[in-house]
Amino acid sequence: MISYVVMYIILGLLLALLASAIRILREYERGVVFTLGRFWKVKGPGLIILIPIVQQMVRVDLRTIVMDVPSQDVISRDNVSVKVNAVVYFRVLDPERAIIQVENYYAATSQLAQTTLRSVLGQHELDEMLAEREKLNENLQRLLDDQTDRWGIKVSNVEIKHVDLDESMIRAIARQAEAERERRAKIIHAEGELQASEKLLQAADVLARNPQALQLRYLQTLTEIATERNSTIVFPLPMDLIKPLMAAAGGSGRGPGEERSA
Repeated sequence: MISYVVMYIILGLLLALLASAIRILREYERGVVFTLGRFWKVKGPGLIILIPIVQQMVRVDLRTIVMDVPSQDVISRDNVSVKVNAVVYFRVLDPERAIIQVENYYAATSQLAQTTLRSVLGQHELDEMLAEREKLNENLQRLLDDQTDRWGIKVSNVEIKHVDLDESMIRAIARQAEAERERRAKIIHAEGELQASEKLLQAADVLARNPQALQLRYLQTLTEIATERNSTIVFPLPMDLIKPLMAAAGGSGRGPGEERSA
């Protein structure tokens, strides 16, 4: 009876050792195997058999990881306080370095992304944060990728999600935008007046060189006035007709005490 119990115990231990020796890794997983604490090799995917107690394995996921960077308080170069959060896309390229070179590659990448976000955005003004996000994203991605390369990690993309401002700053930006629109409107109006004055000057030169054109313009103006059903029509009289009449009237009229010439 005792021999059966011992046999069952031995059989159970063998099954436990066998279960601990077998590992199955998916296509996107790799196993970093250590033998007596020393690195041996990276294995997988598929069926992996380990020597119980002597060998240990650490699983590493090779898929792209989407990491949300918590909101960071950033003071821009023009002394504006904002809250900025971002998202980082990265993946493990070298499982050996990701496990050996850093204790926790996910936490290390997260902390590095936060400090880099504050450092980079602090060198730019608020207008650049709002208008040049593509440029800032590329700068952040390049810096993070350079620093995580020694951990066997590839940062493929960094996206700034939100730049949160307080209410007073939002109102100030709205006033600034309104003033900018008014300035542009005044400039456009002034440019229009300048162009109109230049065209009027050209038209005056043409009419001055061709009196007949001026007469045609008078007739066209009368036609436009007549079509508007006005009760009063102002008839423009050419100066060429008025000047001889004024000269004749001035020559015939004489003041008191003047003598007639013989």
